[in-house]
Amino acid sequence: MTNKMVLSYHPPVFSTMEEEREHLKQRLAASFRLFSKFGFDEGVAGHITARDPEFKDHFWVNPFGMHFSQIKASDLILCNHEGDVVEGNYPVNRAAFAIHSQIHAARPDVIAAAHAHSVYGKSWSSLGRLLDPITQDTCAFYKDHSLFDDYTGVVLDIEEGKRIGKALGDRKACILRNHGLLTVGKSVDEAAWWFITMERSCQAQLLAESVGKPVLIEDVNASVTYETVGTSEAGWFQFQPLWNRIIKEQPDLLD
Repeated sequence: MTNKMVLSYHPPVFSTMEEEREHLKQRLAASFRLFSKFGFDEGVAGHITARDPEFKDHFWVNPFGMHFSQIKASDLILCNHEGDVVEGNYPVNRAAFAIHSQIHAARPDVIAAAHAHSVYGKSWSSLGRLLDPITQDTCAFYKDHSLFDDYTGVVLDIEEGKRIGKALGDRKACILRNHGLLTVGKSVDEAAWWFITMERSCQAQLLAESVGKPVLIEDVNASVTYETVGTSEAGWFQFQPLWNRIIKEQPDLLD
């Protein structure tokens, strides 16, 4: 497949598993580079996973300890649901396995999941609240995000991952109290975009509440807005300009 910057209004269709896997891994690497540019890195914390198109109980994930800004498609590792690395030369983050294996198991509709310790996401998570519909962009999460209202330390146990998966339910995002944000999607593009815009939505609400009481968008208008900005297709499409930007700036990520 080619990587030309062609504007498309629909997700691509693939003729082979190999072609789909290459696409998925390149989008995953691009998402890590973008997360780095946006400052979503915090030491070794954070992970984005993508279900393999052929082996549905396996997922691709970033190598433990590699900075997001350095990740290439060829660096990604393939992990099974027992936590074993079956392809790649690096170890897996145990927290990534504990959380993401259970998300992928609970949500067969989900291709990708993203989690990072971003500044505004973890700040907002400390309040133990859902986001309010105070902006057009935040309406993407109107009645489509949840709260995991607990914190027991670094997630290393799959039972904790199961609890997070249950809290997520059928929604696109979950606020993990005192921890950060988790987003999912039917594509890597979608999951990454939801994380980016959710982080900004947390920032917007924190800023608004620091100077006053935000005016909420009425339920009927929030629902109508959600149908435009909150769909799976909208999430995928919003990522495309970012993809075009990052592969032009950092083409080595495709290697």
